[in-house]
Amino acid sequence: MTDQRPVKRPPSLLERAADMFGIDPAANAPTIDVSNLPPEPVKKAKKPKDEPKAEAPAAEILGPEAPAVDPAPTVKPSPRKDIARAAPAIVPTRQGRIDRDRLAARGMIVPGAPVTGISEEYRIVKREIIRNFAGTPNRPVVPRGHRVLIASANPGEGKTFSAVNLALSLAVEADHDVLLIDADIAKPSVLDALGLEDGPGLMDALADPHLPLGDCMIQTDIAGLKVMPAGMQHMHDTELLASARTEALLGQLEAGAPGRILILDSPPVLAASPAAVLAGHVGQLIMVVRADETLESSLRDAIGLMGACPHIQLLLNGVKYSPGGRRFGTYYGQGGAS
Repeated sequence: MTDQRPVKRPPSLLERAADMFGIDPAANAPTIDVSNLPPEPVKKAKKPKDEPKAEAPAAEILGPEAPAVDPAPTVKPSPRKDIARAAPAIVPTRQGRIDRDRLAARGMIVPGAPVTGISEEYRIVKREIIRNFAGTPNRPVVPRGHRVLIASANPGEGKTFSAVNLALSLAVEADHDVLLIDADIAKPSVLDALGLEDGPGLMDALADPHLPLGDCMIQTDIAGLKVMPAGMQHMHDTELLASARTEALLGQLEAGAPGRILILDSPPVLAASPAAVLAGHVGQLIMVVRADETLESSLRDAIGLMGACPHIQLLLNGVKYSPGGRRFGTYYGQGGAS
C-alpha cells in the first residue's frame, strides 16, 4: 500500500534566515536568538549628528503559503507588460562569454553543469521572488517586484555571490530574461565574478543622457542573461542615483521586455550611502545575512536605512551543515526509478 502521507518540505534559505533574524509571521513575535550572535564590538562608530535615526521596519520572511480563508481574488496581470510592449527593446552592442571555470572555482552556479546543492538553493529563492511580482491567488502582487536589490549590512557577507547566482538561476526561466546591474559603484565585482570585460555601464549612462544604452550592456553567451557594469566612478554617484534620471533609465531598460527581471547588486548598506537611494527604485530587497558574522544591531540598522523598499526579505548565507543534515542536489545524482 502506497504511503499517501504528505512529505514535509525542508526549510528554504529564507525560512532558515527567519529562524535567526526576523519575525515569526504566525505569532508576530521576534525569533532572533541572540545567544548565537557574535559579541558586539567594544567601540561603535559614531553616526553623523545630522542624520536622524530611522525606525527599522520589520523584514518580512515568507514561509509556506497558508490556505486562503476568503474566496481567492482574481490575480490581475501586471500593467508593466502593456507598457513594456509599447517600445522596442534595447539591444546590447557588446558580447561576452561567461567564465565557467571561474564560477566553479568560487563554488557558484555553473551554467550547463549538473544540478548541485547551491543551484537547488537558489531555485527555491527565485521561486519566492517570482511569486511576489507574478502574484498568486492568496498572495498580492508586489509593486515593481520585478526589480530586486541584493544588499548586505557590511562588506564580505555574500551579496555579490548571491546576486550573480540568483541571476544565473533566473536566466534559464522560459518566461523571463534577466538584466544583472552592478550598482556597487565604488567596488564593483560582478564582472570579475563572471569573467567579463569592463566598459561603460550604469554611471556612464546616468552621467551622459546621450550615450546609447546598448553600449552600456553586455549580452552574455546565455541567451536570458544580460549584464550592465557599474561604469566609471563618479563623485556624485548618490545624487545621480537619487535623480529622476535613474527611474527613467530603469524604465528604458524594461521597455520592450515584459518578462524582464532587474537584479541590482547594491553597495553594503552601512558602508555606502547609494544603497538607501537604490532601495527607492525597487520593489523587492534581499538582505544577505552571513551566518555567525552579521551582528543583530548591524542588521537592524541596515534594514532601517532601506525603508524606502516596501518588501524586505532575509537570505541566510554561509551556513555549515552536519554530515547528516539536509543537502540539496544529491537526488539528481542517484540512479534507478523515481
